[in-house]
Amino acid sequence: MTTDTYVLVHGAWHTGDTFESTAAHLREQGHIVHYPTLVGNRPQEDYRTVNLQDSIDSLVQYLEQHDLHQVRLLGHSYGGMLISGAADRVAHRLQRLIYLNAFVPLPGESLADMTPPHYRELFQSLAEANQGAIMLPYPIWRENFINDANATLAQRAFDQLHPQPYRCLTDALALSQPTAALMLGKSYINCRQDTALPHSLPWHPRLSERLGLFRYVEMDGSHEVMFTNPTALAQAIVVAGRD
Repeated sequence: MTTDTYVLVHGAWHTGDTFESTAAHLREQGHIVHYPTLVGNRPQEDYRTVNLQDSIDSLVQYLEQHDLHQVRLLGHSYGGMLISGAADRVAHRLQRLIYLNAFVPLPGESLADMTPPHYRELFQSLAEANQGAIMLPYPIWRENFINDANATLAQRAFDQLHPQPYRCLTDALALSQPTAALMLGKSYINCRQDTALPHSLPWHPRLSERLGLFRYVEMDGSHEVMFTNPTALAQAIVVAGRD
């Protein structure tokens, strides 16, 4: 059995522990798995000052401090911004990029640029009301993010979320080149029932095709499949991470 190294990067409002169950399934298959909580999603931070570059810096530092190489680096949702920024700087440490219903930014683009106008307006109003932090409203979470869960699981998962610094979602990402140009393997995992973005502005192929040559992996599940079916997610990650 081949042992691969995975680093799983959480999305907005989440911590690394989001991936605990998925990581356990990957480890059962003999893989090494890290799931750090990055700057911007740690308790007691000043949400008014944390920005996107701070979060990317913390991911790069994690890879360097643990001296990780040949990494399968996965980003979920907002985590796509972070893995894109990190890959631009430390591609030599990486084996493959895996995007899990994740944003794939072009140089100079923010996450907000890739979302519908009503999301951008909502983010701004929430940040203005909460000192630069955004907390996802429960009705949006329940209907659009974790629509494949029962009410009990949806509430339990929501209780694990944290406020997200507004600037992490609105800062433009400076890249030296499009991610498609990186000489790395790339994969995109698409959950069929994911409605966190409307299907008129889909994750795939609208964002996935920005990777250029990539492996496409499809599975059932919502945007929060790591809560609702971590076993199936782990299997999809293995398929996406193969050489």
